[in-house]
Amino acid sequence: MARTLSSLLWLLSSSVLAGELHVFTSDAGGFDTHSVWYDDGHEVTVIDTQFTPAYARQLVESIRAATKSPITRVIVTHPNPDKFNALSVFHALGAVSVASKKTAEAMPGVDAYKRHFWTKVARAFTDETYPKVEPVTQTFEGQLVVRLKSNETLTLIELPEPGVSSSQTVVRVDKTGDLLVGDLVAHRAHAWLEGGIVHGQPRPTLDGWRRDLKVLPTLGKGTLYGGRGAFGPVGEVVAAQLAYLDTAERLVTRLVATRTAAELADPERAKALHLEIQKALVKVFPQHAHPDLVGFGVYGLVMSKKPRAR
Repeated sequence: MARTLSSLLWLLSSSVLAGELHVFTSDAGGFDTHSVWYDDGHEVTVIDTQFTPAYARQLVESIRAATKSPITRVIVTHPNPDKFNALSVFHALGAVSVASKKTAEAMPGVDAYKRHFWTKVARAFTDETYPKVEPVTQTFEGQLVVRLKSNETLTLIELPEPGVSSSQTVVRVDKTGDLLVGDLVAHRAHAWLEGGIVHGQPRPTLDGWRRDLKVLPTLGKGTLYGGRGAFGPVGEVVAAQLAYLDTAERLVTRLVATRTAAELADPERAKALHLEIQKALVKVFPQHAHPDLVGFGVYGLVMSKKPRAR
């Protein structure tokens, strides 16, 4: 009887109480990336892995310092390296990794592109030291409801447009309506404007990004957690992100129009343009964090605004 009553009380408490969201943030070497993790009291689900295994191990240590719940799952919101590069750390723990089919299929191409950059161009890594990416263990299309051990659910929703990358998944905490979206949002922080890597080339789609953002208020009414920057109410954060993208596109379009094709093709002059765009965006958004991300990532948006050869 006592055991039955105890089980009933546990079921009642699990049906009322929600788990807890936590955030780990890397330092600048990991691009100040947020990994959000959800502890339902029985297991931990991590959203996005960090850029390198070293940062992922820091994330794991912070989780273990906060809870006894085991890490059973890691979700990749989109195919950027700071979201999937450290899957090996979580697989070694026995965790299941989950991503949309589109994201999983894009990962090898993104890995090849970024591996070349970091090992051959930036030379910050060698082929041996750059993270070895492992494939995700579970994929889905459209939508996936994940039932946790507490009987709570997380719903994974694949957005219709590419967004910040070539594919985009939203993770919704169903009890609270909180949305976890990776780099689709950088609230009060500068955005990564490279675009998705498709067939070895950056392909930004700001119109698609905006359409994805406009879907978010229909999915949840809680707090919106992005990949960098601050967090806030869904409607407020979406409005701010839309305003930022509109401003960035206007500035880039105007400044690209002042350059000749030869100037845009010259690496040093192109770099100077990227820094000019960064300064212009900082002037409009002086309180936004991580302005260096503009200088590094805006080349993709610049390329999309070049006049097409006739």
